[in-house]
Amino acid sequence: MKDLLKAMDDLPWIVKLILCIPALDIVWAVYRIIYGVANKSVVNLVVGILCIIPGAFFVWIIDLVCVIVKKKIWIF
Repeated sequence: MKDLLKAMDDLPWIVKLILCIPALDIVWAVYRIIYGVANKSVVNLVVGILCIIPGAFFVWIIDLVCVIVKKKIWIF
């Protein structure tokens, strides 16, 4: 799992930006779930699960802004 997280973190900035598009933002929700499991963080796990369906309508905007500003997605 750590290898997958590292691979996602090492993606080029433009690819991260493309993955913030509303239909593709599901990738970052799955990333949050994997991050929560790998780091034993219940908060990240719950946020990842909530980002799949109900949060998908507004979390993509937060991810987009964070990728533009910090070059990383929003995560606790």
